[in-house]
Amino acid sequence: MADAASRLTALAEELLSEPLPVRIRAWDGSESGPPDAPALVIRHRRALRRILWKPGELGLARAWVAGEIDVDGDLYEVLGRIAGLLWDRGADAKDAVHPVRDPKVRAFARGLLDLARPWPPPAPPAEEVRRRTGPLHTRRRDKEAISHHYDVGNDFYALVLGPSMVYSCAYWQDGSTLEDAQRDKLDLVCRKLGLKEGDRLLDVGCGWGSMAVHAARHYGAQVTGITLSREQAAHARKRIAEEGLTDRIEIRVQDYRDVHDGPYDAISSIGMAEHVGSVGYREYADDLYALLKPGGRLLNHQIARRPEKDEDAYRIDAFIDAYVFPDGELAPVGRTLATLEEAGFEARDVEALREHYALTLRQWVANLERHWERAVRATSPGRARVWRLYMAASALSFEHNKIGVNQILAVRPLDGGGSRLPLRTRAWTETAEDAQGAA
Repeated sequence: MADAASRLTALAEELLSEPLPVRIRAWDGSESGPPDAPALVIRHRRALRRILWKPGELGLARAWVAGEIDVDGDLYEVLGRIAGLLWDRGADAKDAVHPVRDPKVRAFARGLLDLARPWPPPAPPAEEVRRRTGPLHTRRRDKEAISHHYDVGNDFYALVLGPSMVYSCAYWQDGSTLEDAQRDKLDLVCRKLGLKEGDRLLDVGCGWGSMAVHAARHYGAQVTGITLSREQAAHARKRIAEEGLTDRIEIRVQDYRDVHDGPYDAISSIGMAEHVGSVGYREYADDLYALLKPGGRLLNHQIARRPEKDEDAYRIDAFIDAYVFPDGELAPVGRTLATLEEAGFEARDVEALREHYALTLRQWVANLERHWERAVRATSPGRARVWRLYMAASALSFEHNKIGVNQILAVRPLDGGGSRLPLRTRAWTETAEDAQGAA
């Protein structure tokens, strides 16, 4: 009988009708595949049982999180080679390799079953979200989803994100460090919002308080930050107290739907709208519109996906839904713009930052790998593996234009239609110091 690696390689190549671009190293010590390629390591046959029980992405994800699948070599190269099998086949490739009646798929499954015994599969890893059934995006379900993602330990996030504690796309230029780029992103948001001394800013999804601190310290804003994560709120409040900004910043554990103390001069929503979901996005837009005073500005910073040929066929990514952002959804930027304008906003500027997010994610992965043992102690081996895979795969998706991220600047028009924006809309490309020098 052939060794496990050779059998797995033969099964995969028969299914795909092309050579595997990576080596396979199996639990029995056998190897097969291109000698100069990085290796996909299958440490235990349990991984095959997971794939058989949940074909496709979720089964593979469970095996990865459990440590039953690993890589030997550059993680980005392995992911890129495997993803290329799907990307080269087009948008429908994921569905094309799974039809139950396809004889190649059935032969592949029989081969895996022979290698994977005994049956049944193990339980999902503890890091997989356990969700109740019922309607999406109720307040309670949203709070549980946010807690799953963010309440995994501030110490863990500090290792990954670095001192800035900013968990969104940075704004890069040549020679920037991660801290430089995150500071520049926060400053860009403040300039787009036109913040000035005494302005009331609502920061929706305030995270660990970095935007609030920057707006209060450098622009004199009075900031209300809201989050559903108690760990984020505790960290933000401690930081604000240490920096002597308690008179300028209030942090609340609060759903955006429960904020009723407008009007605000400006609203920032940075990396939060992905949690809202398609069923709630119009309500989100309506609520933010109602909280702004006429002439007030909204800066919506949001990840976007490419449009589907059939938008009704869109499904949330199985791995991300189960392990990273439960119930999170991505929308094409055009749909987001349309919904904001349907709520009454006037969209004034869109800036695409896709390449910037790829650079940011690679820095976060490097931080995680550099502090791996400490990160594992701060959370769990499975959770650290989730974040490593999620961030590395996301970096590749941004680089290959599978997803993007955009800053949308929108305004609530005055009753007569005015916007209070400068005629040269991109005046924020100048720093505050540049503008003062020009004056």
